[in-house]
Amino acid sequence: MILSTTHSFGSILTPNHSTRPYTPHLNAVSKLSQASLFSTSVTYKEKRLCECFDLYNELVPYGEAWSWQKSIVKEKKALIQRNHSCSDTLIILQHHPVYTLGNGSSEEYLNFEIIDAPYDVYRTERGGEVTYHGPGQLVMYPIINLRNHKMDLHWYLRELEEVVIRVLSSTFSIKASRLEGLTGVWVGDQKLAAMGIRVSQWIAYHGLALNVTTDLSPFELIVPCGIRNRNVGSIKGILGEFSSPSRYGASDNDSTDDFQLIDITHNALLREFSEVFQLQLSLKPISIL
Repeated sequence: MILSTTHSFGSILTPNHSTRPYTPHLNAVSKLSQASLFSTSVTYKEKRLCECFDLYNELVPYGEAWSWQKSIVKEKKALIQRNHSCSDTLIILQHHPVYTLGNGSSEEYLNFEIIDAPYDVYRTERGGEVTYHGPGQLVMYPIINLRNHKMDLHWYLRELEEVVIRVLSSTFSIKASRLEGLTGVWVGDQKLAAMGIRVSQWIAYHGLALNVTTDLSPFELIVPCGIRNRNVGSIKGILGEFSSPSRYGASDNDSTDDFQLIDITHNALLREFSEVFQLQLSLKPISIL
C-alpha cells in the first residue's frame, strides 16, 4: 500500500521519543567543528541566516518529516505574498526504513508487490524514481528560497552535489564525481548520494540522502533511482575498501565506529552546505516546529 501523510506540523519526534538505541560519541574535534558551524561571527562578508533543525541522531518517521517540510514551504510562500523577507531552512535527520517514489515514478522499479512491501512506501511530489531511506543514512532537507540564490533548478542540483563531493574529498580523501546525464554523487560506479527536489514558487524542498553506514541490502529490492546496472555504495564501504577504520579516528568497536562516522559526516555536511550556499546556520530548538 502506498501511503500519504496527514501528520500535523505541530507534532515532532523529540530526543526523548527517539527509537535510536544510542547517544553519539562526539570527540573533541567533532565538538569544536560543531561549535564553529553555528558561530555568529562572520569573517569576510555577512552571510544570510539559515535556521537549522538538527535531528541527525534521531530516526524520524518519513511522513512526519514530509509534513514539516510542506508546512514550512506554506509559511514561506505566505511571507513572500506579503512581501516579507523569506530566509532558508535546513532539516537534517535519519529515517526509519522506508521507500519513497517521486511524483512520476514507475512501480516497475519495485521488485516486490505494493501490498507485500517490506517497509512503508510513500509517493511524494519530488522528482526522481524510487529510493530507500534508513538508519545510517544522513538526509538533508534544505527548504531554500531560490530567489536569494539563483533561480535555476539545474544550478541548485549541481550545488547539492557539490556539498557531498566536498564532504567526501575534504573529510575522507574520497574522490567523488558526477556522471553526465545522471543526478547524484558517485565513486566509480557506486552511487553514494541521491538527490530529489520539488520547487514551488521558487521555494525548493526535499533534498539529498547520503549513505554513511547504511545497510544497503534494502536497495536490492528496488532499482534505485531507476538506474540499472549500477551499484549503491556507502562511505563506510568505500573506507573499508581502501583503508582501516582508524582513518577517521574510530576505535575497534564496530558500533562506536559507526556512531563516530555519522558524527563526523554530519559535521562535514553542515560545514560544506554553509560554504557552498554561503549561509550562516542558526540552530533552532526542535520545540518550535
